[in-house]
Amino acid sequence: MLHYLHRTQLIPASLDKVWDYFSDPRNLDEMTPPDMRFHILTDPLPRMYPGQLIEYRVEFIRGLPSPWLTEIAHVRKPEYFVDEQRLGPYQFWYHEHNFQPVDGGVLMIDKVTYSIGFGLLGDFLNAIWISRRLKDIFDFRTQKMNEIFPVGGKDAR
Repeated sequence: MLHYLHRTQLIPASLDKVWDYFSDPRNLDEMTPPDMRFHILTDPLPRMYPGQLIEYRVEFIRGLPSPWLTEIAHVRKPEYFVDEQRLGPYQFWYHEHNFQPVDGGVLMIDKVTYSIGFGLLGDFLNAIWISRRLKDIFDFRTQKMNEIFPVGGKDAR
């Protein structure tokens, strides 16, 4: 079964500043909760491009590192990009990042479609743990963006 996560956040910064931050794969570590022990294994270029592969390790379960390989499947600067899992903990992962200029900054919209696999067991695990864990990861990122791009502050990047 497919599951969905939809998040929005107003970032009080220019579209160029927000795009520059999110299109740099080296910033993934900063926007990932520390307890996930995120580590990029490849040496990504400072700007993403269609077809780019990014390999990293991440701990969804403490003490159990999981390999994850994503492909930047689509990029339309500065409107959106899509990352798709090629290898990792999900049976299917499709994450669309949209950036829309609005009064007061940029509306960032995340649309994640994912599947755990494993039939009813996967749906059960999603209901009791995985969906909450994803919510926590995106909550952390929201807080981090509020620090990097504070309301009323200067663009930090």
